[in-house]
Amino acid sequence: MARVRADGHRQILIGDKNYYGAGFEETVDQVGIDMLRPARKGEKPRAGSRFFKPLRQIIESINDTLKGQLDLEHHGGRTPAGVTARIIQRLLAMTAAIWHNDETGQTVRRSLGAYDH
Repeated sequence: MARVRADGHRQILIGDKNYYGAGFEETVDQVGIDMLRPARKGEKPRAGSRFFKPLRQIIESINDTLKGQLDLEHHGGRTPAGVTARIIQRLLAMTAAIWHNDETGQTVRRSLGAYDH
């Protein structure tokens, strides 16, 4: 199996507690991935567990922004390339709006309300 990174360093992947099993963990280890996940019921605590709660809050906030404010569930792309283009387009628009709102001293920097037509 090929390594994840050409420079020989291992990649860290964070998943939920349902990514488990000796076969699964052996496979990800062989391809150069260190899998971090919460311990399942009855398991001893696993490495990195102190990061999961704050990280989950960040991920949920990002998902809410992507789904709600950028409407990414209704992207209209018909091919993988089309979906990718529309997602990148909306992320760039959000980034430009945040930058513009910051530069012009707006009190709410992440809002696209003024640009929604």
